[in-house]
Amino acid sequence: MENLKIYRKRMIPDECILLKDDIILETTQDFIITQWKTLKPRRDFHHGYSCYYLKLGYKISKFYREDNTLLYWYCDIVDYLYKKEENSLLVTDLLADIVIYPDGYIKVLDINELAVALEKKLCEPQVIIQALNKLDQLLNTIYDDKFDTLSVQIEKWISN
Repeated sequence: MENLKIYRKRMIPDECILLKDDIILETTQDFIITQWKTLKPRRDFHHGYSCYYLKLGYKISKFYREDNTLLYWYCDIVDYLYKKEENSLLVTDLLADIVIYPDGYIKVLDINELAVALEKKLCEPQVIIQALNKLDQLLNTIYDDKFDTLSVQIEKWISN
């Protein structure tokens, strides 16, 4: 997957952005690791790493402040579409997210957006079902104290 182009697609708001400045650190059949800075300057976070778990439907990211202190882990529920002819990966945000703070506090975000997407017919009902199932699987991984099985890929790059 050399010279892979990664696109981030959102339903709310409706947008599709080429992540042209992200640096791809590693690719396998199971995951892609990237290093990035925010697309637009922000006060709350500055840069981070992401691991796209291609078979699981998660994007696990480690967000840092500008002073390189950990802000939180951010977990997106996503769907992937690889287009071989374009060597591109379309990462569709399936709305629901999980934030894990350094003190262990867990927050689930944007569940209401699943209802909005369904009501406004922004996607098929099957996509909402897929998102809820993936959210449940990821929450169970976290609650079973196995998040380290997902964070390990990023941690390996940070420790290098």
